[in-house]
Amino acid sequence: MADPMKIRAQLRGDVADVKILMFHPMETGLRKDGVTGDLVPMHFIQTLTATHNGRTVLEAQWSQAISKNPFLNFRVRGARPGDKIIVGWVDNRGDKASIEATLN
Repeated sequence: MADPMKIRAQLRGDVADVKILMFHPMETGLRKDGVTGDLVPMHFIQTLTATHNGRTVLEAQWSQAISKNPFLNFRVRGARPGDKIIVGWVDNRGDKASIEATLN
């Protein structure tokens, strides 16, 4: 699998603008396979966490209602050059991914 996420974090004054693209199928469990007609099993991101220098700044509980390859944008106040932003998720199958960006 290619990288499960891409991150871009830009510092504007003391505010970090963080953009995340997550590559994930986000299956609802309601779609039928075109060939077999069987239901495609649920597979979606359940929890997402973002930290700024180790302090949690965002926690989200998602369900199968989120679209495939979700995009997330948020801002963090009080950021400085050299600070670290880490975003990670866990899906309903226990798969995990995280990505880190250092502010410039």
